[in-house]
Amino acid sequence: MAKRLLLVRHARVAADHAGRFIGSTDLPLDDFGQSQCRGLAARVADLAPRRCYSSPRQRCTQTAEALAGGLAIALDDGLREIDFGRWEDCSFEQVRSSDPDLVERWATFAPDFVFPGGEGLAEFLSRVRAAADRLIDDPAETVLAVTHGGVIRAMICYLLGLDPRQYVLFQVGYAALAVIDLFDGQGVLAALEPAMVPPVAVPTEVLHG
Repeated sequence: MAKRLLLVRHARVAADHAGRFIGSTDLPLDDFGQSQCRGLAARVADLAPRRCYSSPRQRCTQTAEALAGGLAIALDDGLREIDFGRWEDCSFEQVRSSDPDLVERWATFAPDFVFPGGEGLAEFLSRVRAAADRLIDDPAETVLAVTHGGVIRAMICYLLGLDPRQYVLFQVGYAALAVIDLFDGQGVLAALEPAMVPPVAVPTEVLHG
């Protein structure tokens, strides 16, 4: 059973998707994202992961390849971001204008909420919890998982025993690293670190992704 999880959000994607809902859309990293990976690689290496998992989206697999340090990368579909359905690649202003009632229900985290044409919150939380359990059950002492912002925030809540509505308390930027220490399957958030590159002016991040 794992004793430590390293949860990494993928590095930055193309800036023209900034401020939009990106879930199932399969985007690559941009050049700045590649530099974020290089900045984070040494920090991850210091933590000595012995197993690496990744969401199948290429923004995650590219990040994982930069961080794995020669480890084989196992793809886990449970680590993919939520599918926003027809909200994919839309701004918040666009969806608030087109679906104000749905936006309100999402804001209250209604348990039966389903993104129009996409995935339901209950389904998403269930598969994230199952993915977290698989990571915990891995025999490697330290496990690296490269995934998405929404997944990491939901997983932190699950592992720390928090209500999933409290996901809003955690800011997980591009190339951020969450370190969760495990004790009998329960988690302690040991660190939540931003990207390991010098700050520069960059566009607003995508929503989740």
